[in-house]
Amino acid sequence: MTLFAESPDCVKAARDMVGSYLKTWHLEHAVDDARLVVSELVGNVVHHVVPDNRLALPGSGRRIDVSLMTYPEVLVIGVSDEDSTPPDLPVGEFFSPDLAGSFSEALLPDRGRGLLIVQRLADAVWWSPGTRAGKTVWCRLDLDRLWAENSA
Repeated sequence: MTLFAESPDCVKAARDMVGSYLKTWHLEHAVDDARLVVSELVGNVVHHVVPDNRLALPGSGRRIDVSLMTYPEVLVIGVSDEDSTPPDLPVGEFFSPDLAGSFSEALLPDRGRGLLIVQRLADAVWWSPGTRAGKTVWCRLDLDRLWAENSA
């Protein structure tokens, strides 16, 4: 699916498309996590991406491609954009507010939680450079794990 970041409903359109495809493929147990992952990744493109070799000028649409691939045990989601700047994928352990004592608000940033959410929901997150420009952020969701979580 191809979207443009300037469209006011592009995140909703991506989320709805993912839900529709997964239901058609009888993967209802993956819908909630996959929709949230796609929402966060497409939202990152909308808020952060400037295409290579040009500024995002009014009237110049920033292209977003959303890919879904299913295999017997996994769902792979890819969100591609036109900016080859690597994403800041979180590393290390996640902070816990109880570790900060009375300063727990400092651990809850106003921005930048999207990839943390994606990393928590997905079984793997990585990125690859585009063939000419841009990049793709990939996520793998293990369908057996999602099935077990949703049937418990």
